[in-house]
Amino acid sequence: MPATMPPVYRGRVKELTLFQPPTRPWNIPNLSPFCAKLECYLRVTEIPYKTAPMQMGKAPKGKIPYVELADGTRLGDSQHIIEHLERALAAEGKPALDADLSSHDRAIGHLTRRAFEEGYYFVTMYMRWRTDDGFAATRDEFKKFIPGLIVPIVRRDIKKKLRSQGTGRHSVEEIAALGAADFDAAAELLGDKPFLLGDKPHVVDCTVYAFLEAALGFPVDSPLKQRAASHANLVAYRKRIRERWWKDLGAA
Repeated sequence: MPATMPPVYRGRVKELTLFQPPTRPWNIPNLSPFCAKLECYLRVTEIPYKTAPMQMGKAPKGKIPYVELADGTRLGDSQHIIEHLERALAAEGKPALDADLSSHDRAIGHLTRRAFEEGYYFVTMYMRWRTDDGFAATRDEFKKFIPGLIVPIVRRDIKKKLRSQGTGRHSVEEIAALGAADFDAAAELLGDKPFLLGDKPHVVDCTVYAFLEAALGFPVDSPLKQRAASHANLVAYRKRIRERWWKDLGAA
């Protein structure tokens, strides 16, 4: 059985509802790295929220995650939601997560986030949906909340999109090398710091953590997973964030 969703977290700003897949697959935050990213942000900032299963027909941008604010306004896209919440925190005179960043560190955070969200994301999709072993594990999780007959149709659609985007034209070995380079770069950026940009977490940490969970928590072994696990600082980084903000998941 999937792990239960967390209790409401109470802190800053008015409570919102986070719509996302309703399970904790493989003992990681979410099937979607973008949902994991946003929920991680909410936990780090202590913004009060509750979760609910997504209804794609009601998603403002036709994708997950999306949220409903206390006034009934719905927002889509994880980054747009975070930027809205950063402004809301600042308007209340409370510390936004990225408020302390220099323009230089803000640029590093932006580029790193985009590298994972617009590049490595497709590596994740390839490993989950295009490889047979990856699909078997992914299918079992999706069948927990959508009809099993639909999952192969989803796979076919994703494979077409991957080929159109370009990632699907590569071999699995080439894809693993591309993803490994992203984790190598993240490990170099992290170095011996607690977080990517220093002693405290920022928005970019929510993104990188989410994709690191997607790689290390995936139950199918691969050269890519092994490469990510070979970086002791990334493994410790994941553990550090889980132990502080994801206690409900338990040990990795």
